[in-house]
Amino acid sequence: MSVTDRLAELGLSIPEVAKPVASYVPATIAGNLVFTAGQLPFVDGQLPATGKVGTEVSAEDAQGYARTAVLNALAAVETAIGSVDRITRIVKLVVFVASAPEFSGQPAVANGASDTLVEIFGEAGRHARSAVGVAVLPLDAPVELELIIEFA
Repeated sequence: MSVTDRLAELGLSIPEVAKPVASYVPATIAGNLVFTAGQLPFVDGQLPATGKVGTEVSAEDAQGYARTAVLNALAAVETAIGSVDRITRIVKLVVFVASAPEFSGQPAVANGASDTLVEIFGEAGRHARSAVGVAVLPLDAPVELELIIEFA
């Protein structure tokens, strides 16, 4: 089954690639790898929430925002290589969580993205990962992530 077919089966779609908010490109190719820039959970060009996870944003909502951000990362990949059907493996995911000082649930938030990748790609979606708590993210977003994929 193609990635496109699997997305449709899951009721997911790849959005339009988010416009960069500064001086960078959404994704860069090196050999058979694509490295995405940090992707925020934009929906139709807007952040659905702002603030720190653990105070203004719940961990459950942040997990959903990580799912949205990973679809935005796949949009950046698709723009770079022409089709998500060319993805052969998810190599690494890095998730940044804007965290209240006492919040330590970054791995659970990152699962929103990780689980989505496994749902879409199966075993090829299993990846190395970092989940990092940070003081603040661009535009006061609750989550941001980067993706490294392999393609053919």
